[in-house]
Formats: sequence, C-alpha cells, structure tokens
Amino acid sequence: MNTYIYLIHPLRDGFFEAHNAAEQAAMEAHFAYLQAATAAGTVVLAGPCLDDTFGLVIFHAVDESAAQAFMMNDPSVQANVMMAELHPLRISLAGSLG
Repeated sequence: MNTYIYLIHPLRDGFFEAHNAAEQAAMEAHFAYLQAATAAGTVVLAGPCLDDTFGLVIFHAVDESAAQAFMMNDPSVQANVMMAELHPLRISLAGSLG
C-alpha cells in the first residue's frame, strides 16, 4: 500500500466566510465520505487548516490511479466546491496525535 496526500482548496472566494446550501451539503457529504474511509482504514488523517487556507487528507491506495480515483470521488470535488491536488507521500516520522 502506498501513501498519498491530497489538498483541497475552495473554488469560490468567500467560501470560508459563508457557505451556500449546495456547498454545505457537499461538505457534509465530504465529511461522511472521509469518515467512512477512515473507518475502513483508508484514511490516516484528514482535516481543515484553522487559518481557512486548505484541507488535507492523508490516505493509503494501491497505486496513483486508485489514489486519483479516491480523491476525485470526494463529494466536495465532484460538486465543484473544492479543487484538489494529489501528491505521493512517504511518512518518515509519525507520533501519536492527541
């Protein structure tokens, strides 16, 4: 299994200040998608930056094609609320979060 990270950025200026109903629905579906993937062991870590700049997802996939598919199936990306960029990642150090 390989590890990847994808970053998401909102497509609309002002997104962090106020979401419309469609954006809110997409973000709720995004959370449910990542929550299910975390329970399945695919997602290692996910969350937004508190300075309203981007969110990130660290996850496992068998190859880059599978990683791309996982990222593009994110409901926030499919709804064109967020744009996403994928990067392969090698975890060199890991501590416990808490």
